[in-house]
Amino acid sequence: MAIETKERLLTEDEVTQDFLESLKRDKNPQPTIPGKGEKIGVTNYPILEFDDRALSLLYDGVKETLRHSKVTPAGGVVYEVVKRAFDIAASATALAILALPIGIVALAIYIDDKGNPFFSQVRLTKNGKPFRMYKLRTMCMDAEKRFAEVQKENQTDGLAFKNDHDPRITRLGGVLRRLSIDELPQLVNVLMGQMSIIGPRPPLPREVVLYTPEQMDRLLVKGGLSCICQTEGRSDVEFDKWVEGDVRYIKTRSFGLDLKLMVKTVGAVILRKGAR
Repeated sequence: MAIETKERLLTEDEVTQDFLESLKRDKNPQPTIPGKGEKIGVTNYPILEFDDRALSLLYDGVKETLRHSKVTPAGGVVYEVVKRAFDIAASATALAILALPIGIVALAIYIDDKGNPFFSQVRLTKNGKPFRMYKLRTMCMDAEKRFAEVQKENQTDGLAFKNDHDPRITRLGGVLRRLSIDELPQLVNVLMGQMSIIGPRPPLPREVVLYTPEQMDRLLVKGGLSCICQTEGRSDVEFDKWVEGDVRYIKTRSFGLDLKLMVKTVGAVILRKGAR
């Protein structure tokens, strides 16, 4: 594995714990506009590809950082057990109902460019544990390889990447994204226990490696299909407020809050609030 940095390429042997720690210690990983101090989105991620060894190092680093977190997740054993039982029942029921529609959309994607209609991507969940998150493919087949070409066009103010005019998005993919249909296969991740219905959105490794310890707090609980920021504008929410919303959820989560966020998520999807 070769990792491109600003100065040169790093070999797999150089992707050590010390290297990841040095990135984590950076107190201002987000670039700023000269003379203004206004945060803009990351346009040059130091690591684009992670093999199993690098993911293991990152996982260990996140776990160690979270051991010193001052945030205590709300809810107890009963909450966790009931939440998991609900996730299983809800995801299994939804998949049974949506299997045919998902199949039809997958067929349409295949007919459009003859490529695999499903896409999986490594994300991180509770304590930084890596897993493969599933989606209906909305980009060209070589989208991951082409990320280096488009990363400088980041339109967010934080560590996540968003571009309204990303050339990798297919015509059909744009429609699926606006309707949030591409996210439906993640119900499989929920059923498998890798995600929950409600919880912070699972981030990419290339984003987490730039997190401050405070931002890593959003990995204290299992990732989910939706959380506070998804109900308040998704892509329109500033990164810092996104993190604040996730931490607020972690500190106050309950059966009532989860139910409230589920209802608000349905409304956000119908109104296409912040969908891109």
